[in-house]
Amino acid sequence: MSTLRISQLAERSGVPASTLRFYETAGLLPAERTASGYRAYDEESVERLAFISSAKLLGLALEDIRDLLDVRDDGVCAAVRARMVPLVADRIADADRRAAELTAFSARLADVHERLAGPAPSGACGPDCGCTSEGGAPGAVLVELSPTRPPATSSAPARAGESWREAPVACTLGGDELGERTEQWRALIARATGREEVADGVCLTFPSIPALAAELAALAAAEQGCCAFFDFSLHLTPASLALTVRAPEAAGSLLADLFGAAS
Repeated sequence: MSTLRISQLAERSGVPASTLRFYETAGLLPAERTASGYRAYDEESVERLAFISSAKLLGLALEDIRDLLDVRDDGVCAAVRARMVPLVADRIADADRRAAELTAFSARLADVHERLAGPAPSGACGPDCGCTSEGGAPGAVLVELSPTRPPATSSAPARAGESWREAPVACTLGGDELGERTEQWRALIARATGREEVADGVCLTFPSIPALAAELAALAAAEQGCCAFFDFSLHLTPASLALTVRAPEAAGSLLADLFGAAS
Protein backbone atom coordinates (compact mmCIF):
# COMPACT_ATOMS: atom_id res chain seq x y z
CA MET A 1 0.00 0.00 0.00
CA SER A 2 1.39 3.40 -0.98
CA THR A 3 1.92 5.97 1.73
CA LEU A 4 2.03 9.75 1.79
CA ARG A 5 4.39 12.04 3.63
CA ILE A 6 2.82 14.97 5.49
CA SER A 7 3.86 17.42 2.75
CA GLN A 8 2.27 15.20 0.09
CA LEU A 9 -0.97 14.85 2.05
CA ALA A 10 -1.05 18.61 2.62
CA GLU A 11 -0.69 19.18 -1.13
CA ARG A 12 -3.32 16.58 -2.03
CA SER A 13 -5.88 17.79 0.52
CA GLY A 14 -5.17 21.52 0.62
CA VAL A 15 -4.92 21.30 4.43
CA PRO A 16 -1.79 22.93 5.93
CA ALA A 17 0.75 20.59 7.49
CA SER A 18 0.39 22.40 10.83
CA THR A 19 -3.32 21.51 10.84
CA LEU A 20 -2.56 17.89 9.96
CA ARG A 21 -0.25 17.67 12.97
CA PHE A 22 -2.98 19.23 15.12
CA TYR A 23 -5.54 16.70 13.82
CA GLU A 24 -3.20 13.87 14.83
CA THR A 25 -2.81 15.30 18.33
CA ALA A 26 -6.60 15.73 18.59
CA GLY A 27 -7.16 12.08 17.65
CA LEU A 28 -8.80 12.80 14.29
CA LEU A 29 -6.12 11.69 11.85
CA PRO A 30 -3.87 8.76 12.81
CA ALA A 31 -0.39 8.61 11.31
CA GLU A 32 2.19 5.86 11.20
CA ARG A 33 5.89 6.57 11.62
CA THR A 34 8.65 5.51 9.26
CA ALA A 35 11.90 4.06 10.56
CA SER A 36 13.39 7.55 10.42
CA GLY A 37 10.48 9.05 12.36
CA TYR A 38 8.57 10.73 9.52
CA ARG A 39 4.77 10.69 9.51
CA ALA A 40 3.24 8.33 6.95
CA TYR A 41 -0.40 8.38 5.86
CA ASP A 42 -2.39 5.91 3.78
CA GLU A 43 -4.67 6.81 0.86
CA GLU A 44 -7.75 6.62 3.09
CA SER A 45 -6.40 9.64 4.93
CA VAL A 46 -7.37 11.82 1.95
CA GLU A 47 -11.03 10.78 2.25
CA ARG A 48 -10.86 11.07 6.02
CA LEU A 49 -9.60 14.64 5.69
CA ALA A 50 -12.38 15.45 3.23
CA PHE A 51 -14.90 14.26 5.84
CA ILE A 52 -13.21 16.31 8.59
CA SER A 53 -13.13 19.43 6.42
CA SER A 54 -16.78 18.99 5.49
CA ALA A 55 -17.76 18.61 9.14
CA LYS A 56 -15.75 21.72 10.06
CA LEU A 57 -17.57 23.71 7.37
CA LEU A 58 -20.79 22.71 9.14
CA GLY A 59 -19.35 24.19 12.32
CA LEU A 60 -19.21 20.89 14.22
CA ALA A 61 -17.00 20.76 17.30
CA LEU A 62 -13.84 18.65 17.26
CA GLU A 63 -15.22 16.24 19.86
CA ASP A 64 -18.32 15.69 17.69
CA ILE A 65 -16.17 15.10 14.61
CA ARG A 66 -14.06 12.61 16.57
CA ASP A 67 -17.21 10.69 17.55
CA LEU A 68 -18.45 10.75 13.95
CA LEU A 69 -15.14 9.36 12.71
CA ASP A 70 -15.41 6.49 15.18
CA VAL A 71 -18.86 5.67 13.77
CA ARG A 72 -17.62 6.15 10.19
CA ASP A 73 -14.78 3.68 10.80
CA ASP A 74 -17.41 0.96 11.35
CA GLY A 75 -18.33 1.29 7.67
CA VAL A 76 -22.10 1.90 8.03
CA CYS A 77 -23.19 5.14 6.35
CA ALA A 78 -26.69 4.99 7.88
CA ALA A 79 -25.16 5.10 11.36
CA VAL A 80 -23.08 8.15 10.45
CA ARG A 81 -26.14 9.93 9.09
CA ALA A 82 -28.17 9.09 12.19
CA ARG A 83 -25.46 10.65 14.35
CA MET A 84 -25.11 13.74 12.12
CA VAL A 85 -28.81 14.67 11.91
CA PRO A 86 -29.17 16.05 15.49
CA LEU A 87 -25.75 17.71 15.30
CA VAL A 88 -26.68 19.59 12.12
CA ALA A 89 -30.06 20.50 13.62
CA ASP A 90 -28.24 22.07 16.58
CA ARG A 91 -26.01 24.03 14.20
CA ILE A 92 -29.09 25.33 12.34
CA ALA A 93 -30.55 26.57 15.61
CA ASP A 94 -27.23 28.17 16.55
CA ALA A 95 -26.88 29.83 13.13
CA ASP A 96 -30.42 31.20 13.38
CA ARG A 97 -29.65 32.58 16.84
CA ARG A 98 -26.44 34.25 15.67
CA ALA A 99 -28.18 35.68 12.61
CA ALA A 100 -30.91 37.12 14.83
CA GLU A 101 -28.28 38.65 17.13
CA LEU A 102 -26.41 40.25 14.22
CA THR A 103 -29.67 41.52 12.71
CA ALA A 104 -30.68 43.06 16.03
CA PHE A 105 -27.21 44.58 16.42
CA SER A 106 -27.33 46.05 12.91
CA ALA A 107 -30.79 47.50 13.58
CA ARG A 108 -29.59 49.06 16.83
CA LEU A 109 -26.59 50.58 15.06
CA ALA A 110 -28.85 52.01 12.36
CA ASP A 111 -31.10 53.56 15.01
CA VAL A 112 -28.13 55.12 16.82
CA HIS A 113 -26.73 56.38 13.51
CA GLU A 114 -30.05 57.97 12.56
CA ARG A 115 -30.33 59.78 15.88
CA LEU A 116 -26.72 60.97 15.76
CA ALA A 117 -27.13 62.23 12.19
CA GLY A 118 -30.08 64.43 13.21
CA PRO A 119 -29.91 68.01 14.52
CA ALA A 120 -27.69 68.39 17.58
CA PRO A 121 -28.80 70.44 20.60
CA SER A 122 -27.47 73.97 20.80
CA GLY A 123 -25.89 73.43 24.17
CA ALA A 124 -23.98 70.68 25.91
CA CYS A 125 -24.79 66.99 25.81
CA GLY A 126 -27.65 65.83 28.00
CA PRO A 127 -29.68 62.72 28.76
CA ASP A 128 -31.80 63.11 25.61
CA CYS A 129 -29.24 64.39 23.10
CA GLY A 130 -28.72 60.97 21.48
CA CYS A 131 -25.03 60.57 22.36
CA THR A 132 -25.88 58.14 25.15
CA SER A 133 -27.14 54.74 24.00
CA GLU A 134 -29.82 53.13 26.08
CA GLY A 135 -28.96 49.92 27.92
CA GLY A 136 -25.17 50.37 28.01
CA ALA A 137 -22.29 52.64 28.83
CA PRO A 138 -22.72 56.26 27.76
CA GLY A 139 -22.39 56.64 24.03
CA ALA A 140 -21.33 53.04 23.46
CA VAL A 141 -22.64 49.79 22.07
CA LEU A 142 -20.54 46.81 23.12
CA VAL A 143 -20.86 43.43 21.46
CA GLU A 144 -18.85 40.42 22.60
CA LEU A 145 -18.17 37.99 19.77
CA SER A 146 -16.74 35.06 21.70
CA PRO A 147 -18.88 31.94 21.16
CA THR A 148 -18.83 28.80 23.26
CA ARG A 149 -15.33 27.35 23.35
CA PRO A 150 -13.96 23.93 24.32
CA PRO A 151 -13.96 23.65 28.12
CA ALA A 152 -10.66 24.00 29.93
CA THR A 153 -9.14 20.90 31.49
CA SER A 154 -8.57 20.49 35.21
CA SER A 155 -4.82 20.62 34.61
CA ALA A 156 -5.06 23.84 32.59
CA PRO A 157 -8.05 25.85 33.75
CA ALA A 158 -8.93 28.94 31.73
CA ARG A 159 -9.29 32.33 33.33
CA ALA A 160 -12.88 33.21 34.09
CA GLY A 161 -14.58 34.18 30.83
CA GLU A 162 -11.38 33.63 28.82
CA SER A 163 -11.55 30.03 27.62
CA TRP A 164 -10.12 31.20 24.27
CA ARG A 165 -6.73 31.03 25.97
CA GLU A 166 -6.99 27.25 26.12
CA ALA A 167 -8.20 26.66 22.54
CA PRO A 168 -5.71 24.88 20.23
CA VAL A 169 -3.75 27.30 18.04
CA ALA A 170 -4.63 25.80 14.66
CA CYS A 171 -6.68 26.96 11.68
CA THR A 172 -8.95 24.41 10.01
CA LEU A 173 -9.41 26.25 6.70
CA GLY A 174 -7.94 24.80 3.51
CA GLY A 175 -5.61 26.66 1.15
CA ASP A 176 -8.17 28.45 -1.04
CA GLU A 177 -10.49 29.21 1.89
CA LEU A 178 -7.60 30.47 3.98
CA GLY A 179 -6.48 32.78 1.19
CA GLU A 180 -10.00 34.13 0.71
CA ARG A 181 -10.45 34.74 4.45
CA THR A 182 -7.10 36.53 4.65
CA GLU A 183 -8.10 38.82 1.78
CA GLN A 184 -11.41 39.59 3.48
CA TRP A 185 -9.60 40.67 6.64
CA ARG A 186 -7.04 42.72 4.74
CA ALA A 187 -9.78 44.56 2.85
CA LEU A 188 -11.51 45.50 6.11
CA ILE A 189 -8.34 46.31 8.03
CA ALA A 190 -7.29 48.65 5.23
CA ARG A 191 -10.24 50.83 6.30
CA ALA A 192 -8.89 51.19 9.86
CA THR A 193 -8.08 54.72 10.94
CA GLY A 194 -6.07 53.79 14.02
CA ARG A 195 -4.19 50.94 15.69
CA GLU A 196 -3.16 50.42 19.31
CA GLU A 197 -1.35 47.53 20.94
CA VAL A 198 -3.28 46.13 23.93
CA ALA A 199 -2.66 43.24 26.31
CA ASP A 200 -2.65 39.98 24.29
CA GLY A 201 -3.60 41.70 21.04
CA VAL A 202 -4.46 44.83 19.13
CA CYS A 203 -7.30 47.36 18.98
CA LEU A 204 -8.23 48.68 15.52
CA THR A 205 -10.29 51.84 15.13
CA PHE A 206 -12.70 52.38 12.24
CA PRO A 207 -15.20 55.03 11.16
CA SER A 208 -18.50 54.79 13.05
CA ILE A 209 -20.53 53.26 10.21
CA PRO A 210 -23.31 50.72 11.05
CA ALA A 211 -22.79 48.68 7.87
CA LEU A 212 -19.07 48.39 8.59
CA ALA A 213 -19.77 47.30 12.17
CA ALA A 214 -22.10 44.57 10.93
CA GLU A 215 -19.50 43.44 8.37
CA LEU A 216 -16.78 43.25 11.03
CA ALA A 217 -19.09 41.33 13.37
CA ALA A 218 -20.01 38.80 10.68
CA LEU A 219 -16.39 38.20 9.66
CA ALA A 220 -15.25 37.88 13.29
CA ALA A 221 -17.99 35.31 13.92
CA ALA A 222 -16.89 33.34 10.84
CA GLU A 223 -13.24 33.52 11.93
CA GLN A 224 -14.03 31.87 15.23
CA GLY A 225 -15.50 28.92 13.37
CA CYS A 226 -11.99 27.97 12.20
CA CYS A 227 -9.76 29.72 14.75
CA ALA A 228 -11.31 29.34 18.21
CA PHE A 229 -8.22 30.84 19.84
CA PHE A 230 -9.10 34.37 18.65
CA ASP A 231 -11.19 36.58 20.96
CA PHE A 232 -13.09 39.53 19.46
CA SER A 233 -15.01 42.46 20.91
CA LEU A 234 -16.64 45.31 19.03
CA HIS A 235 -17.13 48.71 20.70
CA LEU A 236 -19.14 51.50 19.10
CA THR A 237 -19.11 55.12 20.25
CA PRO A 238 -20.61 58.14 18.49
CA ALA A 239 -17.14 59.03 17.19
CA SER A 240 -15.61 55.67 16.26
CA LEU A 241 -15.87 51.91 15.99
CA ALA A 242 -13.22 49.78 17.71
CA LEU A 243 -12.43 46.11 17.11
CA THR A 244 -10.26 44.45 19.75
CA VAL A 245 -8.61 41.15 18.82
CA ARG A 246 -6.79 39.01 21.38
CA ALA A 247 -5.12 35.61 21.22
CA PRO A 248 -2.80 33.40 23.31
CA GLU A 249 0.93 34.01 23.15
CA ALA A 250 1.40 30.98 20.88
CA ALA A 251 -0.73 32.70 18.24
CA GLY A 252 1.32 35.89 18.19
CA SER A 253 2.55 35.35 14.63
CA LEU A 254 -1.02 34.82 13.40
CA LEU A 255 -2.12 38.04 15.11
CA ALA A 256 0.71 39.84 13.36
CA ASP A 257 -0.08 38.33 9.96
CA LEU A 258 -3.82 39.07 10.02
CA PHE A 259 -4.17 42.14 12.21
CA GLY A 260 -0.75 43.77 12.33
CA ALA A 261 -0.22 43.10 16.04
CA ALA A 262 3.28 42.89 17.44
CA SER A 263 4.25 39.21 17.49
